[in-house]
Amino acid sequence: MLKTTVLTKNLHSVKDGVMLLGGFDGLHLGHCVLLAKAKSYGLPVGIMTIVGGKSRESVFTPAERNELFRTAGIDYVFELPFSEICDTSFADFAALLVDKFSPKRFVCGEDFRFGKGALGSPQALERATRVRVDVEELAKLNGEKISTATVKKRLAEGEVEKANELLAREFFLLGEVLEDRKVGRTIGFPTANIAYPSDKFPLKRGVYETRVEVDGREYRCITNYGARPTFDDLSVLTETHLDGFTGNLYGKTLKVRFVRFLREIEKFESAEKLQAQLQKDIRRVREND
Repeated sequence: MLKTTVLTKNLHSVKDGVMLLGGFDGLHLGHCVLLAKAKSYGLPVGIMTIVGGKSRESVFTPAERNELFRTAGIDYVFELPFSEICDTSFADFAALLVDKFSPKRFVCGEDFRFGKGALGSPQALERATRVRVDVEELAKLNGEKISTATVKKRLAEGEVEKANELLAREFFLLGEVLEDRKVGRTIGFPTANIAYPSDKFPLKRGVYETRVEVDGREYRCITNYGARPTFDDLSVLTETHLDGFTGNLYGKTLKVRFVRFLREIEKFESAEKLQAQLQKDIRRVREND
């Protein structure tokens, strides 16, 4: 179902604003250029986002995207399930945008296409709606086009620092802390465990330096994303140890921000050897080694 989500309290209507056009699987540096252009008009800003596209796995889940869009100062989100719009003609889609939002301006990248068969172009949209469409050149970083595909490539290779550079923020996971086997606490490393969504693009499995904020305080962390082979547990989960935290996190929603890849996941001969390695990992995080 097509859905509009209002993100800011100061928005009374989705009419007469500026709409950003594209898939917007989050916000990377190229998207930020479009957002800056949209904000320059001093009008409410809406953003279009596609859920369940061809690749199915998105860099950020719908809930994570809304968190990004809200903090970026976007006023509302127009969420479109790919399955419901893939056969919509560009003329019908253009009419939908005008009827629902009556925008004063559209803003998009030069590669934006829409409608069945990707037959709709920014120029066709302007002719069909009589609404001005601002078309921005594609942004590049170090000569490389900034795209969601490039971000995914970096994540798949475990290069979160490079992915973060493209995203202009840290790649993150937003989720509820689950009650698991509580093995970590037996070796002095209690963890906050969060299921990795099936529709979220999987970064390389491994051990990462991460950050988590709890009650206004930021903690340096280590996160294992993947299986737990030392304990013969092959289920995929994120286990995050918050250095210096004491308390109960079960049921809380945490935002785990990935900083850098530390090492591959290993199967250790004993819990004691795993403990020794985790002590090395947390030392590296504390000392920025």
